[in-house]
Amino acid sequence: MSVLPLPPAIFLMGPTASGKTALAVELVKHFPCDIISVDSAMIYRGMDIGTAKPGADILRVAPHRLIDILDPVESYSAGRFREDALAAMMEIASSGRVPLLVGGTMLYFHVLQHGLAELPTADSRIRAELDARAAKQGWAVLHAELACVDPTAAARINVNDPQRIQRALEVFYLTGRPLSELQNAGTVQSLPYRLIKLAITPSSRALLHARIVQRFHDMLASGFVKEVAGLRARGDLTITHGSMRSVGYRQLWGYLEGACSLETAVQRGIVATRRFAKRQLTRLRAEKDVSWLQSDAPCVVEDARALLAQAPETWL
Repeated sequence: MSVLPLPPAIFLMGPTASGKTALAVELVKHFPCDIISVDSAMIYRGMDIGTAKPGADILRVAPHRLIDILDPVESYSAGRFREDALAAMMEIASSGRVPLLVGGTMLYFHVLQHGLAELPTADSRIRAELDARAAKQGWAVLHAELACVDPTAAARINVNDPQRIQRALEVFYLTGRPLSELQNAGTVQSLPYRLIKLAITPSSRALLHARIVQRFHDMLASGFVKEVAGLRARGDLTITHGSMRSVGYRQLWGYLEGACSLETAVQRGIVATRRFAKRQLTRLRAEKDVSWLQSDAPCVVEDARALLAQAPETWL
């Protein structure tokens, strides 16, 4: 009895400001692909400028699944992303097309491929306590605490990554067990697709940093401060919400609260974006079987098309 081959799926990964969306739109024009966003901030409605969410003109040409699916006051998780992405992939594959997953949230790509350990849900009380401590003592102190209770997690979590520090401590407080131990105990869940992995990044760190600076200033010119001010004016959002901890939003929120000048907030936002891109690249380099593309190459679209054309897939 013959076994049917697994359907294909494409991953298009890369750090922030690397040109993922532009390349994805070009690929959709040439291959029977439908886009699924892999971005933990684009899921929120009303967070358009600071997330570089594709505009209506792009979405008409290349619709994106898993953007604008939640209000910023709602929470989301990697586990829920896996469920949502698998459902979207099945829908696309069932229609005879190919899922093209595009984004830079590397945790989501990892969870989609390997599954997720059973972890406790977020606890608002513990998170509020950790936020209060961080405001007084700084996240470096909490990172040092994490190093005592879970040195493995602390070693892989940057001291400038408050969300992951908080989550690791939260899990420890809720379960009494290190996050790293629980993650290692998780069962691997295979992804029922044949993957083609592409990664796009500028040819040098200096170029990536320059793009980050330019994009941040472009977002400011497009009304980023006004966007954050509008979210803050709603009254039901605080800096403790996951949506408002997104890079750029967190820093401008501080400016609007009077904690710093706009110039300082912008500089902090740019630095935070650079650190975020560095973490993205670190996780991306750990991915196996990835074909790399240089976003500043004059023929990057042709290079990507050639890589897909070489794939042993009958749909190409």
